[in-house]
Amino acid sequence: MNNFKRIGIAIAGVILQIALGSVYAWSVFRVPLAKQFHWTNPQVTLTFTIAIMALGFASFFGGLWLKKVGPRVVAITGGFLYGAGVFLASFSDHGLWWLYISYGIIGGIGLGFSYIIPISVLVKWFPDKRGLMTGIAVGGFGIGALITAPVATRLIQSVGVLHTFAYLGIAYMITAVTAAYFMQNPPDGWAPAGWDKGAAQKAQKTTADFTLKQSLKTWQWWGLWLLLFLNTTAGISIISQESPMFQEFAKVNAIVAAGMVGIVSIGNALGRVFWAWTSDFLGRKGTFAVMFIVQVLLFWLLPNFHTTTSITVLVFLILMCYGGGFGTMPAFAADYFGSANVGSIYGLILTAWGFASAFGPLLIANLRQSSGSFAGGLHIIAILMAISVVLPLLLKKPSAPVTH
Repeated sequence: MNNFKRIGIAIAGVILQIALGSVYAWSVFRVPLAKQFHWTNPQVTLTFTIAIMALGFASFFGGLWLKKVGPRVVAITGGFLYGAGVFLASFSDHGLWWLYISYGIIGGIGLGFSYIIPISVLVKWFPDKRGLMTGIAVGGFGIGALITAPVATRLIQSVGVLHTFAYLGIAYMITAVTAAYFMQNPPDGWAPAGWDKGAAQKAQKTTADFTLKQSLKTWQWWGLWLLLFLNTTAGISIISQESPMFQEFAKVNAIVAAGMVGIVSIGNALGRVFWAWTSDFLGRKGTFAVMFIVQVLLFWLLPNFHTTTSITVLVFLILMCYGGGFGTMPAFAADYFGSANVGSIYGLILTAWGFASAFGPLLIANLRQSSGSFAGGLHIIAILMAISVVLPLLLKKPSAPVTH
């Protein structure tokens, strides 16, 4: 019965993440908003940056809050706030500041509250498949843009960008709140039938459960934070500019570019599951090192391709690596610090996502604005990835926390 229940909870978690992952379709709104209100590329991009910044910090507070009220309350609150934020963005004719507050701050806080919940819940329900299930838990987040990008583009053309925000906000709220209702932890002491906790801890190199305070005293926590920051910086710079980048390199219109955004978003979702699954036998450190090496090549080569197929394939692979960071990091954190407090520990690591969203998208947007091309920014990111390869190789398991 409990095995059937945990599968149902996993499905609900994926549906919740799909609704939240619609934020990755932001690039399809950039050009329509800029044209209608005469805002610049960096100004519109800042909305996405604010949303992801808010997501990162709200994930931490959501992780703390769920310890007090449980995952269901936090997830429902987050789903409501995200839907409300997108809906309120439909009144952005009041000014750019309104878009920042509604979609950026309110929507971003909702994203953070809900995002952390399926991860925290499924780590506890699936201790026997930690890497795979945390990958699946966030895999839905990458699928969100696949659905939203083409739908939003069609709606923008038929009813305008502001009415599109209204319709999508209502849809997100209904979907996210419904799925969030099913988020709950397993009973205390529960374990899947036939699972040997002692053997699993030894295999995963976890010897004790750290508190948040104890984990912050280790250099490994900061190493994981930097690891996620670097990997996220690369991928999120692409995500924030996908549609206009596709239009520049492949010389396609907005409709075709939106379809490409949807296709490459599958890479984001697939990468979360594939690399998380891979990390269960390749190791978390080895997985990150391989992803960095792959991205060096992809970012350096991308400006040299100009066909729809080749660009789609390269960006698909980039987003697989981007998603792989989010798929692998929850299990990485649980391996090093235990699963008991992973909600707050990983929640705080997710602030790296927020800082990366302030660095990567604004870097590439401003370089594009000044040079007239995305090529220079992509080459700079390739160099950053080359430097980053050494970091995961330096990481090692922290010593057990000292108790008094």
